[in-house]
Amino acid sequence: MIKLRIAAAALIWIAAFAACKKSGNPSPSDGNPTPTTGTRLQLSLDSLYLYAKETYLWYDAIPSYDAFNPRQYAGNDEFGSLTNALFKITQLKNDPATGKPYEYYIPNPSHAKFSYVEKGNLARGIKAAVNLEGDGNDLGLIPVVVTFGGDPKAYLYVRNVEKGSPADLARITRGSLITRVNDAPATATVAAATALMNSSEAKLTFRRPDNPGVDITATITKTTYKSDPVVTWKVFPAQNGNKTGYLALAHFTRQSVAQTSLNTAFSDFNAAGVNAVVVDLRYNGGGYVSTAEFLMNLLAPSALQGKVMYKQVYNELVRNDKAPILKTIPYLDANYKQVYQNGKALTYADLDFTEAGNTFQFEKAGPLTGVKKIVFIVSGSSASASELTVNSLKAWPGNVTVRTVGSKTYGKPVGFFAIGIDKFTVYMAQFSSRNALGQGDYYAGMTPDIAAQDNVTRDFGDPQETCLEAALGFINSGVTGGRTSSVPTLMSNGREMTTTSIRTQTIEPNDFNGMVEDRRRVRQQ
Repeated sequence: MIKLRIAAAALIWIAAFAACKKSGNPSPSDGNPTPTTGTRLQLSLDSLYLYAKETYLWYDAIPSYDAFNPRQYAGNDEFGSLTNALFKITQLKNDPATGKPYEYYIPNPSHAKFSYVEKGNLARGIKAAVNLEGDGNDLGLIPVVVTFGGDPKAYLYVRNVEKGSPADLARITRGSLITRVNDAPATATVAAATALMNSSEAKLTFRRPDNPGVDITATITKTTYKSDPVVTWKVFPAQNGNKTGYLALAHFTRQSVAQTSLNTAFSDFNAAGVNAVVVDLRYNGGGYVSTAEFLMNLLAPSALQGKVMYKQVYNELVRNDKAPILKTIPYLDANYKQVYQNGKALTYADLDFTEAGNTFQFEKAGPLTGVKKIVFIVSGSSASASELTVNSLKAWPGNVTVRTVGSKTYGKPVGFFAIGIDKFTVYMAQFSSRNALGQGDYYAGMTPDIAAQDNVTRDFGDPQETCLEAALGFINSGVTGGRTSSVPTLMSNGREMTTTSIRTQTIEPNDFNGMVEDRRRVRQQ
């Protein structure tokens, strides 16, 4: 799958930072001085601490330099040392609603939920193989293990396929049943599924969900490719005065990558007279905020023009120009080039981090102006910019009816700008997002309005897929209880299986999960 990565405008390197320290860099906000000498790793750990002390969303829980002692985390592994130090920082502030740290991650308590360190620093020319530009470098599919109630056998299905990938070109789709791998019967275990996903080449025999009686064999080879994040779109026949369009969006890649397909989809929706839209974000872990805004402006009815979409709230130091460390971060454009104004090289200290300066309004886009109902399909993989999209539109029930279908979302109402430290890029939570009603504390995830199980045996856009069926049921009939038809989901070993009997063991690719603010407002001078 596409492993999405971003190195946004806030990228520096430790050599520059160390020089700044020797010439009198800002002390941490508590005034305690930091050492001016040390090993490369020690200075990197100091830098991590200093950035967190002033820019981290929950900076007020971080103790003094001496009390925290970032250099105690120095070990033989540089990446591990920075990761351990950042993890300790993320566990300092508790969420009153849960009594646990805001960044406590239930599936893996030894990892932070939001913040992380990544190898590579674009400011020094170290580039990742794939990124939020929609570039992939793999087979392009995620297989999952599926079992059915009453059937002791496990099966290997394809959960999703990246558009434009080798798997896509081989006509493999979501819902395909893999029966053989490299001429041997498919092994339906998580380990085997993981190995297949990470393979350089694989010969697969599979059955597509639209023609389950026919075996297809294809050999796919890992390669680089450009993927369109708009997986598919379609329009369903009118029912009870509702004409519904369906759109599946895999990632919030850079707007320039997604815009063409999004414009085409919404032009088709408008031509068909669509007045309700189902947006499938079930595996969308977020990405560029500007792309999320563009989607919201395409979806929004005309009545939302000029109304508040959402706001970003930074910590008190950053908001009130009391974070001098921002002066060490150069402000770069989308091509990672220094931005100048009146001959001055801008830094992040020149940007507007006030709440007023980070409140954004709807600016209607596209021809579709009369949407009355929007249903988002979500899951535990729906995060950050995906949740921002849902939260922003749900604040205006008098203008558009918004519902969610599926399972609880990831819970990531925070975002960041990336910080380069030596050979690494650090992503730490730096702002929270809130809608027009001030709502945004969904740290434990958004509970769906209509619970429905993800049915990986059917392709995106199949009206008999459980989540989509529930979404259409709400739009057309106001039904909120899941399945609306008596059509069996599939046949397994001669027995009809309904979605209530499906159990899926999912392997999660190392996809990007986050909300990246990629356009800034420079403060009025």
